[in-house]
Amino acid sequence: MWKLFKDENDINEKAIVGFASFVLMVIFAICDLITGWCGMELVINEVIYNSFVIVTLGSFGISSIEKIKGK
Repeated sequence: MWKLFKDENDINEKAIVGFASFVLMVIFAICDLITGWCGMELVINEVIYNSFVIVTLGSFGISSIEKIKGK
């Protein structure tokens, strides 16, 4: 874990943040499906969900551009 905070490492921090944001979006979706199946409504603030979408797309987009350009 401490390798993540070093300046010179092989870990892509942007990919980790993007993946964590994607996992949270999937958890929101699963919770929404489960509560809908039980007949309840899960209220998710649209701003929060859209923020996760933007973070996910931004992180993966920056990571892929860096990979294409050769860092």
